[in-house]
Amino acid sequence: MTKLIEFKNVTKEYHTGENILKAANNLNFTINKGEFVVILGPSGSGKSTLLNLLGGLDNVTNGNIIIDNTDISQYNENQLTQYRADKIGFIFQFYNLIPNLTALENIELINEITSKKIDGIKYLQMVNMEQHKDQFPSQLSGGEQQRVSIARAISKQPSMLLCDEPTGALDSKSGYNIIKLLLNLSKNKQSTVIIVTHNAEISKLADKVIYLKNGQIEKIDENSSPLGIDEIEW
Repeated sequence: MTKLIEFKNVTKEYHTGENILKAANNLNFTINKGEFVVILGPSGSGKSTLLNLLGGLDNVTNGNIIIDNTDISQYNENQLTQYRADKIGFIFQFYNLIPNLTALENIELINEITSKKIDGIKYLQMVNMEQHKDQFPSQLSGGEQQRVSIARAISKQPSMLLCDEPTGALDSKSGYNIIKLLLNLSKNKQSTVIIVTHNAEISKLADKVIYLKNGQIEKIDENSSPLGIDEIEW
């Protein structure tokens, strides 16, 4: 398989007065193109920090992040903005929808920053939200906003999908459908899907599971025979 991501001795520190918090402490791992990866760990273990570093939303204190043979830890802000636009689809825990845009407009806004023009309806249909295309976020439930957020992320057809608790606000049926969609993108479209979650069941579907604790990697499990989505409990 082709290596897409490599963390080399990556550390992220936050300074509060004289105190130093190492939210990421000497992380080393690789992720291959098209892998379905789950990151597990308790609250405060560094899961979101890892995701933010990988997505170019935060800068490393030390170490190197190599993406597709390019060291993004050396990028300036303009380069990071372009990196996020070209390569990354984000599924945020808190949706980050623009309140004065409709569901459809929130998705098709992507047409202003990428060269690939998309039809937002197609992606709303993928998450069963096309009937809500003209509604604003305030008119949608939390689960419905989450599905619009997911449609927006996948509409870019990114090489990497970074997902922070993507099923956290969804009922079991919707959660099943979203994970099935993400698995399909990984296996059939060669998108690399990385999911931060507290749901250990989802890790049974993963090619690789990264366990974090106190900002450090506790262990990494590689699974040569992941379970199918209908083999886990919802």
